[in-house]
Amino acid sequence: MSRRPPEPGGVLKVRTKGRGRRSKSGALFSFDAAWVVERGGPLAGADEAGRGALAGPLVAAAVVLGGGEIDGINDSKALAERLREELFGEVLGLARALSVVSFPAWWIDRHGVGAANREALRRALEGVRPYSGCALADGTLRLGPEVECLPRADGKSAAVAAASVVAKVLRDGAMRSLAREHPGYGFERNRGYGTQEHRRSLELAGPCRVHRLSYTGVA
Repeated sequence: MSRRPPEPGGVLKVRTKGRGRRSKSGALFSFDAAWVVERGGPLAGADEAGRGALAGPLVAAAVVLGGGEIDGINDSKALAERLREELFGEVLGLARALSVVSFPAWWIDRHGVGAANREALRRALEGVRPYSGCALADGTLRLGPEVECLPRADGKSAAVAAASVVAKVLRDGAMRSLAREHPGYGFERNRGYGTQEHRRSLELAGPCRVHRLSYTGVA
């Protein structure tokens, strides 16, 4: 894969070779094509990762895909970790524009997870606005008159699915790093979510600085 450094504004120009995976990805790209016909394109898709976790950041991504299709792209929750990592590289290679916004635990505690979710998605989409003609985010939030939201859009739209992959992979990487800084909570396995292992660790050791103290059962 040959790559040029990203230009200002997050534009990535990359050439990749497809792997020919059989998947439902064609339906997701067809959805985007129909969406753009009605609204004008290109389409910016946005999604977040980490909203329900007890620890770590909330990460939102917005993606404007370029030409070509990504075989296997889908809602990141429906993908195995290894495939997510592979698709992450392909998204970076084919994205016309990409924006990522992250809020740490203390920001979520101060402003609330709902505000963090809305603001992260809004800022991520703002970052790719110069390269898009319409915007679609996963969920039911109100993000302004220029952004449409659709429940489960990460399993319907290729652009939103790509954003979900980016957000998930980057957040998982952040949690692996936090696991080295704060051993004993199993962040490398539970990604900060409220698994039985994680809750037992909280009972024994109490929360650390990356826990969301405003969440029930943390403090």
